[in-house]
Amino acid sequence: MQKRVALFVSLILLLAMAVGCTSRTNANDEQIQRDIETKAAADPETKGADVAVASKEGKVTLTGKVKTPAVRKKLEQIAQEEPGTAAVDDQTTIEPEATASQAPPPQAPPPQALPPVEQPKPQPIVVPAGTALTVKVDQALGSKASQTGQTFLATLAQPVTVGGRTAMPAGSTASGTVVTAKAKGKIKGEGELVLALTSITVRGKTYSIQTGTLDSTSKGKGKRTAATTGGGAAGGALIGGIAGGGKGAGIGALVGAGAGLVGGAMTGNKQIEIPAESALTFQLSAPLTLPPPRE
Repeated sequence: MQKRVALFVSLILLLAMAVGCTSRTNANDEQIQRDIETKAAADPETKGADVAVASKEGKVTLTGKVKTPAVRKKLEQIAQEEPGTAAVDDQTTIEPEATASQAPPPQAPPPQALPPVEQPKPQPIVVPAGTALTVKVDQALGSKASQTGQTFLATLAQPVTVGGRTAMPAGSTASGTVVTAKAKGKIKGEGELVLALTSITVRGKTYSIQTGTLDSTSKGKGKRTAATTGGGAAGGALIGGIAGGGKGAGIGALVGAGAGLVGGAMTGNKQIEIPAESALTFQLSAPLTLPPPRE
């Protein structure tokens, strides 16, 4: 009988001890849970996180959603540092928006190359009126040998420059017309030869031009005069005379502004003749616009 009583008392004591241990364990888990929640709510980094805390026998479980990985790591740290915590099971998830926001910012596109600076377009060259054109005729011309309306060819003997740029290079081909060709009669009547340029070819393109005329007249006994019209005195003049009153002719002299009507011997019958390769100077009576030369 006494043994039974002692056994019964022992069972009661063991049961009481077990109940006491369970109560203390539950009390500890509840304390851990409250402490973690309080610390998480007070921390500026984890404040406002939608996370639930549970503790069982010191094993802490975290569930819910956090905004950033940094908040999640901070919660784990708070739980692990809590006295009585045996382990931490972090089951929280990171909100998708937060994940996207934590992604590295997109790289800026490489800077686009600046468009090339447009260079100013070359301006056309305007050869002003009054510009002298010195040419060499390709064939002989004369008051008797030539005909009114006849076309003749010539070559530019000197380059023409405008503002330091070559507008017409030497060697450019020019074309002219015999405005008047009148042979001198044996008894009376003047010999007359009037010339003008009508076009010039520059760098493969032909341009119409207007020039003053070069007039040469023979009259009287062995006298001959020459003048320019529409071009002014700078166009030059041809003068000459019969040498010794015989058949030979005096050679015309180049006068006026360093250019003019060159050559032109007068024959015995007092005709006006201009040999091939003679240099003639005309003046533009109207400006000529040319495209800019290629560099």
